[in-house]
Amino acid sequence: MRAKIVFASMTGNDEDMAEILEEDLLDQGLEVDSSDVSFTDANDYLDSDLCVFITYTYGEGAMTDEIADFYDQLKELDLTGKSFAVMGSGDKTYKEHYCENVFDFEKAFLACGAKELIPPLTVENAPDDDDIARIDQAAEELADKLNG
Repeated sequence: MRAKIVFASMTGNDEDMAEILEEDLLDQGLEVDSSDVSFTDANDYLDSDLCVFITYTYGEGAMTDEIADFYDQLKELDLTGKSFAVMGSGDKTYKEHYCENVFDFEKAFLACGAKELIPPLTVENAPDDDDIARIDQAAEELADKLNG
């Protein structure tokens, strides 16, 4: 099984999440490719069984240009038969906009026909030990459902 992780990271928090998830999925026996959204085309998901997008939400839910470009590309794909998961970080001081982009991508993947394997995983700011444990658990669950 092949997994493609695409991450968008302004402060490094989401890149950290991507690295943790990549290591976990490798430990679960998956073939994993990770890349920064700025250097990735959404079509790269077509070669994978599991599509993962990890993003931050800037301010009050605005997508930065590189995230918006990828989002527009993603919405054009047919991902029927693919599985997906979304994760990301945010700041709860933005209340209803907390991790808004994570949920925007969840809707986009569903509209493309992909199957959601786990609920969105959100982290406030940088992942702490509890968040790392949740990412570890998510990877195990993803692998079980893919191999299942």
